[in-house]
Amino acid sequence: MRATAQGQEDGTRASPRVEPGRGEPITVAWLHCFAGVAGDMVLGSLLDAGADLAEVLALLQRLPLGGWSLRAEPVLRAGIAATHAVVETTDDVVVRTYAHIVGLVEEARLPDRVARRALGTFAALAEVEGRLHRRPPQQVHFHEVGSHDTVIDVVGTAAALEVLGVDDVVSSPVATGMGTVRSAHGFLPNPSPAVVRLLQGIPTWGRDLPVELTTPTGAAIVATMATSFGPLPPMRIAASGFGAGTHEIDGLPNCTEVVVGESLAVAEAPGQPVMLLEANLDDATGEVLAHAVEVLLEAGAYDAWITPIVMKKGRPAHLVSVLVDPALTEVTRATLQAETGSLGVRGVLLQRWPAARVMDQVEVDGALVQVKISPGRVKVEQRDAARAASRRGLPLREVLHRAESVWRQQEEETPPPDRTPPRFPPESPEPA
Repeated sequence: MRATAQGQEDGTRASPRVEPGRGEPITVAWLHCFAGVAGDMVLGSLLDAGADLAEVLALLQRLPLGGWSLRAEPVLRAGIAATHAVVETTDDVVVRTYAHIVGLVEEARLPDRVARRALGTFAALAEVEGRLHRRPPQQVHFHEVGSHDTVIDVVGTAAALEVLGVDDVVSSPVATGMGTVRSAHGFLPNPSPAVVRLLQGIPTWGRDLPVELTTPTGAAIVATMATSFGPLPPMRIAASGFGAGTHEIDGLPNCTEVVVGESLAVAEAPGQPVMLLEANLDDATGEVLAHAVEVLLEAGAYDAWITPIVMKKGRPAHLVSVLVDPALTEVTRATLQAETGSLGVRGVLLQRWPAARVMDQVEVDGALVQVKISPGRVKVEQRDAARAASRRGLPLREVLHRAESVWRQQEEETPPPDRTPPRFPPESPEPA
C-alpha cells in the first residue's frame, strides 16, 4: 500500500470527504489505464490506495448473493507492487438477466452513490449487449458479466470509491490490445465489440499486444463512473495504488493505477439563470421579424436576434432567439408566438456571467448621448447616436467616434479622489 499521512495502513480514508459544488476542493480519483482496465484491476487499485477491505466487504455483504469471498492479494507485476482483488465463488450460476442484477443491487439498500454508480455500470453493459444481440436491455442475459466475480467487482468498486470518499472519477485514455479473445459466443476480435461500443466517445488507443487489456466490465466502469478524461488533473495527492490483472505480461506491468487526492480546481461561481426561447420560421417576412425583435426587447428581453437557417426540404428560414429572465418566460413565449405566428416555441434554461457595467452620458454638438461603460471598454448607445447623427446631419460613425472621445477626455480631466489623510482637528492651526 502506498499512502500518505492522510491514508495510512490503519484504514483511515485517503482524503477528507468534501461535498462538491460549493467551491471547496473535492476528492478525485484518477484512473491511469496505461495497460487497460478490468473490474478486478480497478477494485484492486482502490484497495491498494487505502480503501479499507473490511468496510468494502460490509457494503458488499448487503447484496442478497451468497457463495463468494473477496480477498486482497499482494502481488508483483513487472516488478511493481500491486494488489490483486481475488473473488472466489462456490456457486456455478453465471447467467443472469439485467433485471435480476438490478434487483440484487436495489434489494441491498446500498448508499445512494454506491447504488447509482453500480447500476449505471450494469445499465451500460445491458444497453451494449442489447444492441449487439438485438434484444431490449431488460431481456439481456449476461454471461461472463453476470457471474459472481463481475457483480462483486462492479459493486465493490463503487463501494471502495465511497469508502475513500471519492466525489469525482477521472480517467486517462484507455489502452486496448489486438488479435482475438475467447468469449461465451466463441472467438471475438480484440478489443471486443462490447468494449468498442462502451468506449465510444472516450479517448483510447491500442497496444500491439495479443492480450485482452480492457474487458467489457472495465470499459463499462470507466464509461459510467468517470466524468472526464485526460492526464492527471490538478490535485493535492493523498494516496495512490496499483490494481493487478490476473496474468503477467512480458515487458508491461499488467496493472491499472489510481491516484486519489483533493482537487485544486475551484468550482466556477454560479451564473445568472436565463431562459433561451427559440422558434423556427419559414413563412415570416423580414419586416415581421424585425418588428418582433423590437417588441421582444421592449417587453424586457435581455437580447433577441435572428439567424438564417435551412429547414427540411431545403426551405430557407429564420431562427428567432430570445434571451430573457426566467420569470418572464411565459409572457415572452406568448409575445414571440403572437408576433411571428409560430406554431411552437422551445426553451432551455442557461446561465450567463454578465460583466459589470454602468451608464453615463456625454454631449456631442449639443445632443446628449448615452454610453455604457464596462471594464476595459466604452460603448455608445446606438439609438442615441443615430438620433444625434440625424439631427446634426453627421455620419453615424462620426457621432460614435466623437462620443467615445468626449467620454475619454472627461475621464482624463476628472481629478483623482483625494486620499490625503485628514488633519485632526480639521481646522486647527499649525502649532507654534
